[in-house]
Amino acid sequence: MHQQNQQLLDALNACVAACEHCASACLQEDHVKMMARCISLDRDCSDICALTARFVARGSEHAQHLIRECAELCKACGDECAKHQHQHCQECAEACRRCEQACRQAMAA
Repeated sequence: MHQQNQQLLDALNACVAACEHCASACLQEDHVKMMARCISLDRDCSDICALTARFVARGSEHAQHLIRECAELCKACGDECAKHQHQHCQECAEACRRCEQACRQAMAA
C-alpha cells in the first residue's frame, strides 16, 4: 500500500511542479489572452494536486473524494495544454496525463 501511495504522491507532486511552471511560462507568452484558459486550469490543477497529496500522505478517509476530482482536473488541464505547441504546455500535458492515470489507478485499488 505504501508503494502505491508513493507512486501517486510522486505523480501528484510532479503535476504540481509542471502546472506551476506552465502557468508562469504562459504569462510570459506574447499572446497571454490566448493562454487564459490554460493558465486558469494550470492553477486549478496545481491546487487540487497539492491538496490531494496532503490528504493521501496523511491517510485521510476523504482522500478518495479528492482523488476523483483530481483525475477530472488533470484530464481537463492536460487536454487544454496539449492544444498549445509551447514546450512548457506539452510537458505539463504529459505530467497531467501521468497524474490522471495514477489517480485512476488509486481509485480502482
